[in-house]
Amino acid sequence: MHTFTVWAPDATKVDLALRDGVLPLHEGADGWWSRDVVEAHHGTDYAFIVDGSDPLPDPRSPWQPDGVHGFSRVFDESRFGWTDSEWTGRDVRGAVFYELHIGTFTPEGTLAAAADHLDYLVLLGVEVVSLMPVAAFPGRHGWGYDGVDLYAVHAPYGGPEALQAFVNRCHEVGLAVCLDVVYNHLGPSGNYLDSFGPYFTSRHTTPWGPAVNLDDTSSNEVRRFICDNALRWFQGFHIDALRLDAVHALLDESPTHLLAQLSNETASLAAELGRPLGLVAESDLNDPRMVEPVAEGGLGMTAQWNDDFHHALHTMLTGERAGYYEDFAEPGVFAKVLTHVFLHDGAYSSFRGKDWGRPVDPATHRGGQFLAYTSDHDQIGNRALGDRPSLTPGQYAIGAALVLTSPYTPMLFMGEEWGASTPWRYFTDHDEPALAEAVRTGRRQEFAAFGWDAEEIPDPQDPATWRSSVLNWSEVDESPHRELLTWYRDLLALRARTPELKDDRLTSVSISEGPGWLIVTRGNLRIVANLSSSQVQVPVEGASYVLLAFGEPELLADAVRLSGHTVAVVLAR
Repeated sequence: MHTFTVWAPDATKVDLALRDGVLPLHEGADGWWSRDVVEAHHGTDYAFIVDGSDPLPDPRSPWQPDGVHGFSRVFDESRFGWTDSEWTGRDVRGAVFYELHIGTFTPEGTLAAAADHLDYLVLLGVEVVSLMPVAAFPGRHGWGYDGVDLYAVHAPYGGPEALQAFVNRCHEVGLAVCLDVVYNHLGPSGNYLDSFGPYFTSRHTTPWGPAVNLDDTSSNEVRRFICDNALRWFQGFHIDALRLDAVHALLDESPTHLLAQLSNETASLAAELGRPLGLVAESDLNDPRMVEPVAEGGLGMTAQWNDDFHHALHTMLTGERAGYYEDFAEPGVFAKVLTHVFLHDGAYSSFRGKDWGRPVDPATHRGGQFLAYTSDHDQIGNRALGDRPSLTPGQYAIGAALVLTSPYTPMLFMGEEWGASTPWRYFTDHDEPALAEAVRTGRRQEFAAFGWDAEEIPDPQDPATWRSSVLNWSEVDESPHRELLTWYRDLLALRARTPELKDDRLTSVSISEGPGWLIVTRGNLRIVANLSSSQVQVPVEGASYVLLAFGEPELLADAVRLSGHTVAVVLAR
């Protein structure tokens, strides 16, 4: 037997559509409708008919085997045979994240195929596999940020049982799993929530239209829809942390912000399960309140992404100055973000046109509460060509050294560890011709404002755009990719065994800079980098031993000589 339930507070009649007939649901309290069906079980297909509508997928559908417009399917989470009973979880603060997209991580584009590379990630030194969204979205190929069935797992990736198997395998080899979830909007195709109830409100607007209803009439059930979704990933799929997309677009003026509610409920579940559960926010607000405890007026997130660190590092390595990178080209910017998290911490932001952010107090906040990275899916995929940073292997090595020896929680984007030559582009797979053309035209118009010709912009709907973004794993055995991969592995191994590099106090790091070079100090270690293409001699007092180097540094009396675009980790007396 299976009990079918759905929230449709404004409906006068709701029916359950099965493959062999239609049954009326019974109206209950608070807008909920339900019915027990003895013959229904795991694998039963169903849909809902609201006031005579066409059959619609369940808003909480766990399985959409025929796509986002098709029937839902019952999924019994308890059927899976977990073998991770010895997994005690991981506090993700300070752990090494590896962001990957299932559809482009392997040629097969499935969770099962990705699982075949987990031993590689363990050898690399990764501790948390950070999956981009897997919620069901239109078509076969896409980023996943236009998901519409938030409880389902994208069928082309393998569906819900494949995600359970992937997480189980991760835990068996010692990897935690962070899952990217999108609660700030739904995609335009297959979004049927409005047919059921007030999931959205015109009280607030977002870049995607009306906001998700977090503080208007009937918002309690919408908030439950989100919180229940998050808790389900932790319980039924053994996920260790969630990455919450663009939380600044969760517009909520209620007494308790949704994030604070989710933080409290997650903490309660963690205590019940006996393992840590994390919430990692993507936020544009530059506000440390995001990671401060709810009891102290904060929003209770475990950690948050830090784009300011990325922008400062990217500008320093590449020399790019356009758009939002302009503010990050000033001298001393990287030193500030390395030691104080944000550049815009109350200062003027030129690309926002206003003062922005709040300062982080190094005495009360830890670096582990903020993620640092040289690349992520947004910073590559939102470029016109989806091109990865145009860096020499030595510049990649410098970037890796500055991220992995920082006091922050480090994150890699798939393929960066070998300097992957493949781009990571914006791609979609919409069946509706009008929507496909709107996406194509919109992408081209977006970059026309920056001087790009339309034909230069890859067509998101062309399968070749997705195909070009798939990692080429044969590169890992080729030079110079092989040498760069060795550097990443050695750096991560050094980080794992060196207490100074695991210290996440913001006061534990300092930096000095000279013409074309910089030195980061972590205890007795000096990370010495030559940012220029010419040989430099960097003064390092007490330099006694080179622990690790990309290049061939020469150790002198109180100095290190480096050729262009090289870096060394030096022990100082």
